[in-house]
Amino acid sequence: MGGFRTTRWSLVLQARGDDGSAGMALAELCRIYHPPVLAYVRSRGFAGAESEDLAQGFFEQLLRLRTDARAERERGRFRVYLLVALKNFLANQSAAAQAFKRGGGVADLSLDRAAEAGFEPAGDREGQPEALFEREFARATVEAALRRLRGEAEAAGKLALFEALRPFLLETPERDEYALLADRLGLRRNTLAVAIHRLRQRLQELVRELLADTVADPEQLDGEAAHLRASLVAPVAGR
Repeated sequence: MGGFRTTRWSLVLQARGDDGSAGMALAELCRIYHPPVLAYVRSRGFAGAESEDLAQGFFEQLLRLRTDARAERERGRFRVYLLVALKNFLANQSAAAQAFKRGGGVADLSLDRAAEAGFEPAGDREGQPEALFEREFARATVEAALRRLRGEAEAAGKLALFEALRPFLLETPERDEYALLADRLGLRRNTLAVAIHRLRQRLQELVRELLADTVADPEQLDGEAAHLRASLVAPVAGR
């Protein structure tokens, strides 16, 4: 294998000080993976504007702090880092609220130290908030890949075909669905099947490219891909 290209997350881990490109890389990762963060916050019992405010506050703090020793101890998996940082952020918020109620002011805990202080998020013991986060992280990756694939189709002048085939990229169509769609598009069924197969292959490539942006070690990529597939099919209680 050749040299591993510099990815968004590896750039963040390598950067020190006020490196602007690393900051933009982290901002892009945060934009892509906003949905799992918001889903986790809501699974912890926060709703409406409060959940949105907490998610926004988390990302603002994450972007401000950039990264820390914990991320490097986890060997650069952004998925793991994001969940650990989020749990610690919510624990920090809980600790600050408790301190305020006791009249002791606002607790001063970093993202990394909040969990060490013993503020364990209630409900994490059952594992469901984590399972929901993992599933939504996987879905966000696939959705981001679909957006890239749509952009490629639009650039190639094939946007209408992409939109027609998109429903079949994640699920295998029934035989009669192939026939109906082929008739509607004026294509032979074999031609339609080949077009769907090629789009699926490209989608898989784009998913791997996105996952590569969340690791700093090429040996982690296959594991992250397997984790994504498992997270997409794993049941989540109450969902």
